[in-house]
Amino acid sequence: MAQAIETLPDDPNELKTMLLAERACNERLVQIIKEMQRHRFGRRAETLPEDQMLLALEEVEQTEAGAAAEGEAKSAAEREKAARKRRTNRGALPAHLPRIETIVDIEDKACPCCKGALHPIGEDVSERLDVVPAQFRVLVTRRPKYACRACEGAVVQAPAPARLIEGGLPTEVTVAHVLVSKYADHLPLYRQAQIYARQGIALDRSTLADWVGRAAWHLRPVHERLLEHIRSSTKIFADETRAPVLDPGRGCTKTGQLWAYARDDRPWGGADPPIAVYVYAQNRKSEQPLTHLAGFTGVVQVDGYAGYRALTQKNSVSLASCWSHVRRRFYELAAAGPAPIAGEALARIGELYAIESDIRGQSAGKRRDARQEKSRPILDALEPWLREKLALISQKTKLAEAIRYALSRWDGLTRFIDDGRIEIDSNVVERAIRPIALNRKNALFAGSDGGGENWAIVASLIETCKLNGVDPLAYIADALSKIVNGHLASKLDELMPWAYAQSAAAFKEVA
Repeated sequence: MAQAIETLPDDPNELKTMLLAERACNERLVQIIKEMQRHRFGRRAETLPEDQMLLALEEVEQTEAGAAAEGEAKSAAEREKAARKRRTNRGALPAHLPRIETIVDIEDKACPCCKGALHPIGEDVSERLDVVPAQFRVLVTRRPKYACRACEGAVVQAPAPARLIEGGLPTEVTVAHVLVSKYADHLPLYRQAQIYARQGIALDRSTLADWVGRAAWHLRPVHERLLEHIRSSTKIFADETRAPVLDPGRGCTKTGQLWAYARDDRPWGGADPPIAVYVYAQNRKSEQPLTHLAGFTGVVQVDGYAGYRALTQKNSVSLASCWSHVRRRFYELAAAGPAPIAGEALARIGELYAIESDIRGQSAGKRRDARQEKSRPILDALEPWLREKLALISQKTKLAEAIRYALSRWDGLTRFIDDGRIEIDSNVVERAIRPIALNRKNALFAGSDGGGENWAIVASLIETCKLNGVDPLAYIADALSKIVNGHLASKLDELMPWAYAQSAAAFKEVA
């Protein structure tokens, strides 16, 4: 909102109005900052949802934009200055979008001086982003019938194409759109029904639920194949989050769990494509990961949940711990006020992260060598320092808890030093968990254990698509179409999201 002195108005009343508006905006920004600080550092009962703070910030930005528009309307110079700034910062629109060209030409092509014919010497081209609102259409399939005049009862007709919902209204693309809207854009089915109603299409929420259930059933083998790829990996991440499920017998909800398993070898140049798979379970007991990862051999990187320790009973499985969870405990203490020990711990952990930033993307061997040279001395000094400080403080403090948390997991926390494939933290799978939390917030709960399983199936495909740079809507529509047309179960790898990405890329090259 701040303006250059030369553009300020001379009218005292107008200037006073601008100053009051500026002060109100600044006070609102200060309030938002305080709310964000309370959200980050305050007690849990006092924290505010992030989306509420973003809404408040959006309102301030909208007010500032309105004031800027008013200033531009009064000053041609200010309007041109703002236009130049937008042209510089807006970036290029994607090349794959269709272009609708409009030529704005002069009517008289005679020279205004000598009346001779003008000839083109160039042109100015500008692009703006336009949108065509979502439009539904009806696909009509006609199958002519033929009969022979010489033979009675002989009627010939082409067989009907296979459909996901036999006798139903939707195409595979429509069903895919419902799935993506529900599990990627977090739109519950009743809201989607309202959107359809605005177009004059009466679809009951239960009808959409029927589509979702049938589609998830068809996609179940693809989900299981993704989990098989996880089991065949040698280094994965694991995490879990709540999945509230309606419990009709008690008239309330019960706490199910969505277990998340991820693979991402890109930080060390691995060739395997990234995967995120969710598995629904009715509880958080340690036998769940044992069942989900049956046959897995390798390293599982996890947070501090003790339930994963059951995996180490198998000699073929070792756990790597997460430094992000350790750092978070010290950070909360340091942010609350003066905390020299917590601050020193944060500084030392920060040195480890700085090294990781430098070696990200290098081969596993180079990462291991760099860690041996640079990270190991830091860790060798950190452990005895933590033990020394623990002996000097009260054992009932949060600081003592944070130190014990780190020391009790020291083997897992230092495992990344000797293996360049292991990350310093489990943030990969934590990022995969976030969409589940967003959907949980909007949908509140799943309607049944079966709904939780459907949630896991579709969310797995959507998140794996995102990791591989694939449009989930296009992929799910394509996969459903192939499945209902008899795609062989022995060729499920052809239905993996990364396979779709490769085939789409190959098609573009041919085109």
